[in-house]
Amino acid sequence: MPDENATPPTANPVIPGFHPDPSVCRVGEDYYLACSSFEYFPGIPLFHSRDLVNWTQIGNVLDRPGQLRLPRDTPSSGGLYAPTLRHHDGRFWLIVTNVAPGEGNLVVSATDPAGPWSDPVRLPGVPGIDPDLAWDEEGNCWCTVAGVAQVRIDPSTGETFGEPQPVWSGTPGAAAPEAPHLYRIGDHWYLLIAEGGTERGHGVSIARGSSPNGPFEPCPSNPILTHRSTTRPIQNTGHADLVQAADGSWWMVLLGVRPQGGTPGWHILGRETFLAPVSWVDGWPVVGELNPELPAMPWPVLPAAPPVERDDFDSIELHPSWISLHDRPAEHCTTKERSGWLTLRARGASLDEPDVVFLGRRQQHLAFEARALIDPAEGTGGLAVRLDERHHYAIEATSEGTARVVARIGSLRSIAGELPLPAGPVVLTVRTGQAPEPHDARTGPDSLVFGVETSDGTTSEVASLDGRYLSTEVAGGFTGRVVGLYAADGAVHVDWFDYLPGHR
Repeated sequence: MPDENATPPTANPVIPGFHPDPSVCRVGEDYYLACSSFEYFPGIPLFHSRDLVNWTQIGNVLDRPGQLRLPRDTPSSGGLYAPTLRHHDGRFWLIVTNVAPGEGNLVVSATDPAGPWSDPVRLPGVPGIDPDLAWDEEGNCWCTVAGVAQVRIDPSTGETFGEPQPVWSGTPGAAAPEAPHLYRIGDHWYLLIAEGGTERGHGVSIARGSSPNGPFEPCPSNPILTHRSTTRPIQNTGHADLVQAADGSWWMVLLGVRPQGGTPGWHILGRETFLAPVSWVDGWPVVGELNPELPAMPWPVLPAAPPVERDDFDSIELHPSWISLHDRPAEHCTTKERSGWLTLRARGASLDEPDVVFLGRRQQHLAFEARALIDPAEGTGGLAVRLDERHHYAIEATSEGTARVVARIGSLRSIAGELPLPAGPVVLTVRTGQAPEPHDARTGPDSLVFGVETSDGTTSEVASLDGRYLSTEVAGGFTGRVVGLYAADGAVHVDWFDYLPGHR
């Protein structure tokens, strides 16, 4: 039973780390939320909550190879964009864009949000990205996409009825009207969108009309949420979705980032999921203050479950928080080959390659430590912090008895440090450290310190690297840091993996 005396969590983000483009729905007293996953497999992490604050990942929507095609040359920040999750007529529906070549928009459904989800229904008549689903009183299903255009569809078959029609282009002069969500609330249909691009100019605007097709009247207070041109600790706020709680109150989930360091500020965890209260004034939503501290919730908040610190790889099935690049064939990633160990067999020759065998989890804390016990007797591999193919740091152990730290920054690749290793399995470590001195306007967000743990529990540092080069402001794209394991040659066996918020 939860400890009734425990201090409830009140911190934003409610889902930290690389969890962008949140979409939420409520069924009874249960809330479900989905996020973008881009080039990683399985696709679309799915979360459950009873209080909108504590979220537990219960699976991934696209978790079978037949559901998700991500060719090995799919670039970073390609793949799956901006899902919409809805519940209608006893089923959960999710629509999403796969921007990989030859793919497009698709719909899946399930009676149980934990899965299994159906095979995809393709939507060749729906162009664009950021698709939304909404049903009117007659049972018609309307799909609205970035731009903003709309078409009626049959989500069960993928059939479209007519051509997509423009319905609202957002605020004049505002860039990138996207992330549309359509709702029937009271006497009006409301169309919520993001504007300004997903960088510092991001914001949320809304319009309303008498039918799902409009015409739409913009809110006189647009944007109803933005942190552009402010010094607030949460930036890039946008790509929102509304949900009404069981008690009748209204809430907004949205993405934001937490820039660190000097100018221009570097966000390293990617775009994260935040929560804000919503009230209604004169028929328009008013978004409450979005702060790192959440307001007092109008219902009891459940104590958060302690984070899982260690994965011993004792289960045949991996935890749903583990993600791989593009696919996860059993011949390259398995817990069956050596009991209680994870085995990774190399495919690409390094983390520079898009087909490298990599298994990671999102970095979810500004300060963290990761450790792994690795047996490199049959190959080369190790522990990495990855943003994309051109921006990553790693400490790898070789069968020749060497640990080396490899740094890739843009077109530059170098060995940042080396250390001889004793024979046998070795504990490799990475942790965040302080940003380099002196601290000034150019100081980065953090450093990443790689080391080898010795038999007496002390750690020998191999290299410390500036963390700004593993940030979106340097690398570009839409993802965040992922911490994990990889094989660059032969086979690498991993006995356990620790991820610890903060430092020991």
